[in-house]
Amino acid sequence: MTNCRGEPVDEGNPTGARPIKLIERDNMLLDKLIKIRERYDELTRELSKPEVLSDSRTAARLGREFRELEASLPLIDEYEQISGEIAESEAIIAEADDDMLEEIAREELPRLRERLEELEEKLTLALIPPDPNEGADVIVEIRAGTGGDEAALFAGSLFRMYSKFAERKRLSVSILDSNPTELGGFKEIVFELSGDDAYSAMKFESGVHRVQRVPETESGGRIHTSAASVAVLPAVEDVDIEVNEEDLRIDTYRSSGAGGQHVNKTESAIRITHIPTGIVVTCQDEKSQHKNKAKALVVLKSRLYAKQQEELKAERANERRLQVGSGDRSDKIRTYNYPQNRVTDHRIGYSAHNLPAVLDGDLDNLLEALHKADKEDALKDIG
Repeated sequence: MTNCRGEPVDEGNPTGARPIKLIERDNMLLDKLIKIRERYDELTRELSKPEVLSDSRTAARLGREFRELEASLPLIDEYEQISGEIAESEAIIAEADDDMLEEIAREELPRLRERLEELEEKLTLALIPPDPNEGADVIVEIRAGTGGDEAALFAGSLFRMYSKFAERKRLSVSILDSNPTELGGFKEIVFELSGDDAYSAMKFESGVHRVQRVPETESGGRIHTSAASVAVLPAVEDVDIEVNEEDLRIDTYRSSGAGGQHVNKTESAIRITHIPTGIVVTCQDEKSQHKNKAKALVVLKSRLYAKQQEELKAERANERRLQVGSGDRSDKIRTYNYPQNRVTDHRIGYSAHNLPAVLDGDLDNLLEALHKADKEDALKDIG
């Protein structure tokens, strides 16, 4: 067995102290830190090449990776320094030639070990691959599922919940498309959330949301179960994905509101069909055809990007328990139970009896639990 500097260590542990966690891992973390430095040096060379700098896509991609690695270098430097000091203290204790030095080393060793473990935890978290969509705005799509009018009303409740949440987080809400019902719900509503950490705040919301409550129209007091699906898509920039005009079929039509009432006598609404994939996007909330087309293209690019990311995940066979940000709406992720005043997230077994607060946009505790569970899941993948 060796220490973090590759030097032999007495397996009998003469100091009686707990072995350094790094040693227990057979230098797995150290190997990864070495690779970070090697990759950082490689990126430094790549980003100095004129052919790389002239390619905006490549430069942007490598630049993001460079900055992510650069942020961890101070931690790596300190980690190597503390590891060396621990090795020196252990050597002094093992040799026991100088009582005074040995006493100093024994007093110093616990502090060094504690700091090493703190650094190890921080570095392990830093090794979690960053989500490429962090920092992006998001497109949120809510669609009523099973349950008829009650499902549409629940879709409206979810939209209100996210709107209130956005207000708390100082995110701006922009409706891109909607299909309201006469009772005040939505068969479908698509909107954009913009602002700091919009994607990070919303990325766990993709999936089927289920509600259990007594509808206002139910005279017998029976509890009904209905559902709505939510898809959260990063609002991608042009650097992320391209859309060729020849692959698009663009149709115009008149905007309409609840009950088929025309709200615009001109054909300002836009329907864009991406021919290669069959993806269809509509936008009718702006009175300007040009603005509707621009918003529809944003949604289309986001859907194409999400599809691309899902295909990459499938190729790598990287199945994750939480399916964060995948847009997968086949799984029931959360239940809102009105009679029991309870909200339950089925992915992590989280339950809380504060349903009115949650529906009023207070999602902080729930999202904190999801972030924590996702981080723990990612750490398992690191090993």
